[in-house]
Amino acid sequence: MPNIGSLLKEEIARLSRREIRRQVTPLRKIAWHSRLEIAALKRGLAEADKRLAMMAKQQSRQSAPVADSSDSGSGRQIRFVAKGLRSLRTRLGLSAEGLAKLIGVSAQSVYNWETKKAVPRKEQVASIVALRALGKREVQARLDALASSSAPRATKKPRATNKKKRARKAK
Repeated sequence: MPNIGSLLKEEIARLSRREIRRQVTPLRKIAWHSRLEIAALKRGLAEADKRLAMMAKQQSRQSAPVADSSDSGSGRQIRFVAKGLRSLRTRLGLSAEGLAKLIGVSAQSVYNWETKKAVPRKEQVASIVALRALGKREVQARLDALASSSAPRATKKPRATNKKKRARKAK
């Protein structure tokens, strides 16, 4: 026959496990629900952070300074990016020569800016920034106005060479 002490010990262990299980089960459910809530809050926080970052980005785009010929108005410097100049030119459907006429420089200067061989001056950057706000039709109208305002140049006579000058002086 088994020892009464060992039987009591086993029964006490069984009852204590049962009591522990009865006490711990609701705590496990509470912890499980808490973990679900925490995960949902983390997802919501991450989504709110993304929205905040997107709104800040939009705000910074909207509050970008409108360039005038003087930089002192906004206090912010305007950066020149060669790739941006090329995309502006293609968006407006302009050749390097057409863009040069609008800015008041040579076509070679525009080419050098786009290939990063040179950088435009502040005044030229300001006029480039002013062109960003224009559409294709407005740009074309300005080019037409520039073309009509500049009268066709009179053809020059070729200069007399030194031999011809000497011949005239000798007579």
